[in-house]
Amino acid sequence: MKIDLTDTTASKINSALVQGRRALGAPAIGMVLTLVIVTDEEHAYDALKAANEASREHPSRKLVVIKRVSRSPRDRAQARLDAEVRVGADAGAGETVVLRLYGEVIDHAQSVVLPLLLPDAPVVVWWPVASPLNPAKDPLGALGQRRVTDSYACEDPIAELSARAANYSPGDTDLAWARITPWRSMLAAALDQQPGVEITSAEVEGEPYNPSGELLAMWLADRLGVTARRAVSDGPGLTAVRLETKSGPITLDRPDGSLAKLSMRGQPDRAVALKRRDTAELLAEELRRLDPDDIYGSALKYGVERLGEPVPAEPAAAAASVEEPAEAPAPAPAKKATGKKAASK
Repeated sequence: MKIDLTDTTASKINSALVQGRRALGAPAIGMVLTLVIVTDEEHAYDALKAANEASREHPSRKLVVIKRVSRSPRDRAQARLDAEVRVGADAGAGETVVLRLYGEVIDHAQSVVLPLLLPDAPVVVWWPVASPLNPAKDPLGALGQRRVTDSYACEDPIAELSARAANYSPGDTDLAWARITPWRSMLAAALDQQPGVEITSAEVEGEPYNPSGELLAMWLADRLGVTARRAVSDGPGLTAVRLETKSGPITLDRPDGSLAKLSMRGQPDRAVALKRRDTAELLAEELRRLDPDDIYGSALKYGVERLGEPVPAEPAAAAASVEEPAEAPAPAPAKKATGKKAASK
């Protein structure tokens, strides 16, 4: 069910939500959080589709904030709020409100969103593209316990990681970090099978401007206390991680973006599923934890200085260290690259 509201207010939007629920015969819908999606018109459809899929695991009220900048000075001066209220099948599990802001309302988006937040429920703010330099100090970001960005969606992902590190606040996270959760889990499990093994160096191989590769290298450097190099491949995404130990190498190789091979001395090679995940899966993972991701913060702060280094043929490095990746472990620094974005995970 959809209800369109033109030149409306937050009060009328709340009334439309109640009206929609009653029309569906469901006066109350169990929702566990409010997800605020800050995007533009071009990316709104894909972002909302991913959020609706993630809501199957996390029923939520989704508030999509689209700031419409008019070219006409007269239109820019006219403050207006249009809304589209969706309940039922059109809204995934929960409710959706698409907010289109015009004129001076754009500068006060938080005042529009605040009355629409679910009472006594966590708030997560997600920027699918074009995230602010400091999400925690952004007026909308300040409303959330968690703030989700995606450095892979930026023109210069590596520079974006440097900015994320310089402005990190507890509660910040990055979908580029979520992309490497399976890699961290697999590597930690492999090291559990080699108790007491001494790691001497690490190498992360992947597409050249892939922020997930940088984060994985930073995590290894932070957790293992060894040098973590970055090597370049044609992808897709991350293609291999090699840990050098005094008893032989440990290699996790994924050339096709789907199936990986884990190799270590004294054990037969094993095929492991390590497919590249879509945005909905990554977002659902981030919504599972609403407390600060200290491991991510540690990885960022550890690698920020090394991100500015030039990229040699075999990318630069940083020191590494591994621990069990419950949900958000921390990676190691590497090369600095600029230019267009790389592959996802």
